[in-house]
Amino acid sequence: MELRDFIKQFKGKHIYIQTHNFPDPDALGSAYGLSRLLEHFDIASTLCYDGKIDMLSTRRILEEFRIRILPKHELHEMTPESPIFLVDSQKEAGNITDLIGDEIACIDHHPTVVEIEYAFMDVRMVGACCTIIAQYFKDLGIVPDSHTATALLFGIKMDTSQFTRGVTESDIEMYAFLNPYIDEGILRKVSSNTLEFSDLSAFGAVFQTIRVFDTVGIAYIPFSCPDALIAMISDFILSLNEVDFVIVYAKRDTDWKFSVRSENDDLDAGEIIHEALLGIGSGGGHACMAGGIIPCSVIREMGRTADTQICELFLNTIKRIEEEPSYQARDLDS
Repeated sequence: MELRDFIKQFKGKHIYIQTHNFPDPDALGSAYGLSRLLEHFDIASTLCYDGKIDMLSTRRILEEFRIRILPKHELHEMTPESPIFLVDSQKEAGNITDLIGDEIACIDHHPTVVEIEYAFMDVRMVGACCTIIAQYFKDLGIVPDSHTATALLFGIKMDTSQFTRGVTESDIEMYAFLNPYIDEGILRKVSSNTLEFSDLSAFGAVFQTIRVFDTVGIAYIPFSCPDALIAMISDFILSLNEVDFVIVYAKRDTDWKFSVRSENDDLDAGEIIHEALLGIGSGGGHACMAGGIIPCSVIREMGRTADTQICELFLNTIKRIEEEPSYQARDLDS
């Protein structure tokens, strides 16, 4: 079913657009872009999430584009019948709260971990969810306003790490489509100064804890910090010449958050974190970037050797994959 046909039923009505719990530029850009698109069809919407918005770059997006997004505790009018569109995530993905409304639609660019039926589902393996939303504008012949175009383009840039990771032809095409309509001044503003002084403590912690096993870098942050910052640190470590696979995790109040990066074509980040955390947490994602969590209840059961056990989980998973005949065949072909 095409999006145009699906949304006809909501004309004159109100829907909710939910992002994952720690919305990043791609999640916010996708939600905002979809809300602006729905306005053309006389459909009102409320953006919502459950979690934290604590990175400077994300807060700047909210300020510059005047995006209003409500946390779970402010969704007083949501009922079990309220239609919810999920963007940049899927139910049972481990990073999104199951709100009381009815999740009838899902628009995402991550591999599906648990098969869920939606009335409308559009999951594409592209570099950013913003790419999918931009494609809707193009296909429907709607020219995005400057704020919408800028938010979507920024989301694509950030989730593809400046078009160096997981980029597809669609991402490039949508960049070209959006570029004539953007506000270059706002784009420069949200793209610069993405770190705060307080963020440096997380980098300092990683410098103290990082270990390298062959070409696998593993580091942890012994305190809570924003998801986007953990991902940023993963990208930073991956830039080291000696490393082509990275695992970074931060110890939070309710769980431990993991960020995985890979530039090794034979080591799929999403596959490895899914297998490593199977049964004790949840994880998944793309071949080059993935994430996951382990609840603190599981960590407590591991005891004082939790760090060592987690390290061994990932290294053993990587070793098992490298010993598979299919992996060795690829190695011989190269």
